[in-house]
Amino acid sequence: MIEILRVVVGSRAYGLHGPGSDHDRRGVFVAPTRDFWRLTKPPTHRDGPADEQFSWEIERFCALALAGNPTVLEVLWSPLIEAITEDGETLRSARPAFLSRRVAETYGGYARDQFTKVANRRDRTGETNHKQAMHMIRLLMAGAHLLRTGEVLVDVSNRRADLLAVRTGEMPWPEVVAWAGALRAELTGAAAATHLPESPDTAAIDQLLVRVREQGLL
Repeated sequence: MIEILRVVVGSRAYGLHGPGSDHDRRGVFVAPTRDFWRLTKPPTHRDGPADEQFSWEIERFCALALAGNPTVLEVLWSPLIEAITEDGETLRSARPAFLSRRVAETYGGYARDQFTKVANRRDRTGETNHKQAMHMIRLLMAGAHLLRTGEVLVDVSNRRADLLAVRTGEMPWPEVVAWAGALRAELTGAAAATHLPESPDTAAIDQLLVRVREQGLL
């Protein structure tokens, strides 16, 4: 297995970290091409070897990125790169090919799920998962930004104070709900006006994968 990309994600990449924050690492590796000829296929993902590290095999990574998975797309746009090879550079250079209007639903859907979980817990126990609420807000912000600019928003340090107020519970829940509502409206407006294509460029990513697999035979 050859690691081609390793980045830091999570609070440190978002600009929301504190002294004791984790170093969440995510990456991409390439399995030897000949291993796919066997009955037992290579793993699609793996944990480690570093602490708090998780990686995807490149084919699985590309499939998730083409589907607009926010967690996976953040890997390609993280500003905190710990390791990268020539294939990793090629993967990052192909970032626009992964994007399409479907991110409106993936980002909006992830945020909606987070909101539902937080609201249901409040109804059931009276307690609020403030960290989950913060990530709901962050996802809505990131989704609208992506639809407007074609770039995945990772660093949200310019809204650090407000987002940390949500995470610590200093921002009252009605204000969080109002903020989320405004951001959902912003996401809807951005989706209507976006210049992103209807579908991602799967042909370009297929070509990228073929080149990687061919190199794996050498």
